[in-house]
Amino acid sequence: MPHYPTSTALFGLAAIAIAATLPRLSAADYYVYYGTAEGGAGKGISLGHFDSDRGTLTKPVLAAEANGPSFFTLAKDGKHLYACFENANKLGAYAIDPATGALTLLNVVDSGGSGPCHISLDPTGKFALVANYNSGSVAVRAIKADGSLGDQTGADQHTGTGPDKDRQEGPHAHCIITDPTGKFVLSTDLGNDKIYIYQLDASGKITPNATAFGMVKAGAGPRHIIFSPNGKVLYCITEMGATVTAFNWDGAKGALTEFQTISTLPADFKAFNKDAEIQFSPNGKFLYASARGHDAIAVFAIDPATAKLSLVQDVPVGGKTPRYFSFDPTGEWVICGHQDSNTVIAFKADAQRGMLASPDYIVPVAAPSPICMGFLAVK
Repeated sequence: MPHYPTSTALFGLAAIAIAATLPRLSAADYYVYYGTAEGGAGKGISLGHFDSDRGTLTKPVLAAEANGPSFFTLAKDGKHLYACFENANKLGAYAIDPATGALTLLNVVDSGGSGPCHISLDPTGKFALVANYNSGSVAVRAIKADGSLGDQTGADQHTGTGPDKDRQEGPHAHCIITDPTGKFVLSTDLGNDKIYIYQLDASGKITPNATAFGMVKAGAGPRHIIFSPNGKVLYCITEMGATVTAFNWDGAKGALTEFQTISTLPADFKAFNKDAEIQFSPNGKFLYASARGHDAIAVFAIDPATAKLSLVQDVPVGGKTPRYFSFDPTGEWVICGHQDSNTVIAFKADAQRGMLASPDYIVPVAAPSPICMGFLAVK
């Protein structure tokens, strides 16, 4: 059994090392890191296992105490993890021990705004991009050779409002990514219905592009975005609109042109709902979108000629508030976190039909308000 270690305070947070390694499950064993919006003693980034042969998860244990690590991303080489500490307006960099999955806090820096809720890396791995929800701003930080976070190299303050007076009283940056080339940065703003477009230079500076933004329907609230595997289409899930909007992407000009908006909800669903996450199947044939309130994942087939979406399945997730889900590294399973049920569960993904199903032997596993996750192969 793993043991909870002691912690050492640092910058008002805590760095925690796992005192004993979690037992290896099988040759198909992966570490799974979970983030949470909760803060306080004994809460932070947790770590469990996933067996990709059977689709079974272990109950996670605390890996790093932190104040509201609501979103994080892993470096491509699996050596570092970069987290938003939403409650503290900070970002943190961790080194990952490949043998044990243990996290060692390297440093903590300001997020460049208030309420950091999304972080990603550029394709070179030299820059970390962050969206600050409360302040409606975005920032870029350099990543040092040792994996720690360096100086802020770029920033921008969003402006404007939307028709939803409760949710759109001001700008709320919600997601930030680069295009596949790394030449452009795109950021959604739930508060003004825009998808901002910037140029990213070699120094990490961002400059508003000539075509400064794309837009979704007024009041829809763009949340997360993802590029198609070929880099030619951008899909955006809207939180209040409960839709996915598809845009053609002009990679030369950095411009978006909308060509479809489709609902993620059944026509007869009228209760409260907030959409959340959007992901592609590894083969690029299907797109998945989660709905909180409806508590389901909509599965869409992607027309290979037009890139338009058509619904093939609306699958209940077996818990409350599916804020985040992800494919495992094999591409055969979708792991879904239930924020308000404090559980996670795995669904088997049909690569040819896109549909999700949970085998009878799989049951939800307890996890502390899981709202982000990342995978790392056990060495």
